[in-house]
Amino acid sequence: MSNLTGLDIAAAGLTDWSYVGGALQTRLATGSFAVGMRLVQSIGEAAEAADHHPDLDLRYPSLDVRLSSHDVGAVTERDVALARTISELAAAEGVSGDGRMVKRLEVALDTPDLERVIDFWGVVLDMPVQRPEGGGPELRDDVLPTMWFQPSGTDEPRQRFHLDLWVPPEVVEERIAAAVAAGGTLVSDQEAPAFWVLADVDGNQVCLCTWQDRDADPS
Repeated sequence: MSNLTGLDIAAAGLTDWSYVGGALQTRLATGSFAVGMRLVQSIGEAAEAADHHPDLDLRYPSLDVRLSSHDVGAVTERDVALARTISELAAAEGVSGDGRMVKRLEVALDTPDLERVIDFWGVVLDMPVQRPEGGGPELRDDVLPTMWFQPSGTDEPRQRFHLDLWVPPEVVEERIAAAVAAGGTLVSDQEAPAFWVLADVDGNQVCLCTWQDRDADPS
């Protein structure tokens, strides 16, 4: 089963889901913990039947669902099919999903020599070093935000860390406007719509990232 691109996923018409950080995500507004528990149960049964398992984060008053095919590290038709099933289960409980509410945070360390520092961060954070084919090494697990490493120069002072925030494309403009109104600046939109670079008044940077204008695997 082939990996799906952002355009493939957009064409699937999953109006209550968003493609964020290499996975399908939605937030189900359960309204109560009891409804959330029932949904976890029914989603779990559907996942077992499909032999395909989502990540679930139940809190009051919502349930976050994240879908990707872990064996290939991307979204496939299996995820789209299970997303449709989960939306149906939620509707049966009178619950709607909202893909605009989801987000995923990654941390990037700008360094002139990642091999000098990556083992330190792997040990300190207790995260395994992953070396994906076609990409640079990164630290990734299912608990902490992914940490990756970006080449930089050596001139001081220089930025060391910046945040990558993956969001649905439809929320970017309002997020940028809110950030500027809060005292920030839009540093660059040269790589938009893949990402926009913003900074606070002290110059600390964050990138707003979307799946748009990227290869099949944007993570």
